[in-house]
Amino acid sequence: MHVVDINCDLGEGFGGHRKVVDEKILDYITSANIACGFHAGDPTTIRKTIQLALEKKVEIGAHPSLPDFMGFGRRNMDISPQEAYDMVVYQTGALKALVETQGGRLHHVKPHGALYNMAVQDKALSDALAAAVYDVHSELILFGLSGSELIAAGEKIGLKTAGEVFSDRTYQDDGSLTPRSDEEALIKDYETAVQQVIQMIKENVVTSINYKKVPIKAETICIHGDGEYALSFAKEIHETLTKAGILQKAVYSDI
Repeated sequence: MHVVDINCDLGEGFGGHRKVVDEKILDYITSANIACGFHAGDPTTIRKTIQLALEKKVEIGAHPSLPDFMGFGRRNMDISPQEAYDMVVYQTGALKALVETQGGRLHHVKPHGALYNMAVQDKALSDALAAAVYDVHSELILFGLSGSELIAAGEKIGLKTAGEVFSDRTYQDDGSLTPRSDEEALIKDYETAVQQVIQMIKENVVTSINYKKVPIKAETICIHGDGEYALSFAKEIHETLTKAGILQKAVYSDI
């Protein structure tokens, strides 16, 4: 039987501007990556999102970012590996504390946006991020793009890792994501997204924008919580995978 984790980026609202979709989408996912305040989220919004995830029995992960409110953490910054390490320890530690004060435990860490993409091919940056996660708690699971330097760094330091793939993003021939600046970066229709997910899980490949089949390891699938069709995508993917006999379960989880 095929088994896959479905993750989503949540807790990215502010104050009274909490996204209603967060609560609804938790019914269709198995892991939540919760903002840590650097690209989005405030302490109260983060706490409330954690509470919802615990109630829905969804595993909770930290979603640390570059300090970039204006760019939603999606603009590259010139930072050293040491600065990256400090940022991830700071944010992951804060999220871990918020989870534990509500009787839960932190399950994983997934870097956000530009920090995530910068680590795909940057070995020094990936080593720093993996070390930060390991030093906060060596039992945490590191999420990273399937086949990336970040996954290799996590494995090297002794972390459990989960190779991530994307339901709503297109791929380049080298297995990297198509940059968001490209008009073909996002998949906006259900059928194409679902077909891509099924292919990645069952065949361990993804078809690039140039129609090349690229090897990939789909251990966890991302649905972007800020996407226009996030809730619809999540529901459609959940129902299609269920009908296809694919079990949806958080990686390395007992719940």
